[in-house]
Amino acid sequence: MINKELILKELRFKASRSSGSGGQNVNKVSTKIELRFDIDNSLLLADNEKDRVKTKLKNRVSSEGILIITSDSERTQLGNKKKAIEIFFDLLEKALRKPRKRIKTKPTKASKEKRLKEKKIQSDKKQLRKT
Repeated sequence: MINKELILKELRFKASRSSGSGGQNVNKVSTKIELRFDIDNSLLLADNEKDRVKTKLKNRVSSEGILIITSDSERTQLGNKKKAIEIFFDLLEKALRKPRKRIKTKPTKASKEKRLKEKKIQSDKKQLRKT
């Protein structure tokens, strides 16, 4: 699994002025947080993990291979930073999770009979329309 403490050291943050609630404070305090994670230069992810993250999160990854997450929902910079980190780890976990293999199943005898019975009813209905 991912070591959160080590990954936190690789994260870069940038603060800017946010829109939304905050009253007069919104015009003078930089509460919006932009989290940046350089996927290509990460020492903690293996090459196949880097590829998986890039493909799964391609809408959030820049052309330079940097994952960008912004948060401006909270009224404080610290709150937005916590929110961005939370979103980052959720996205990373989902991207690195391997999909389960599908198990092939055969239709049951009852389901086959039900399908054929419904087909016969439909066929009879259409035959009655012809005459």
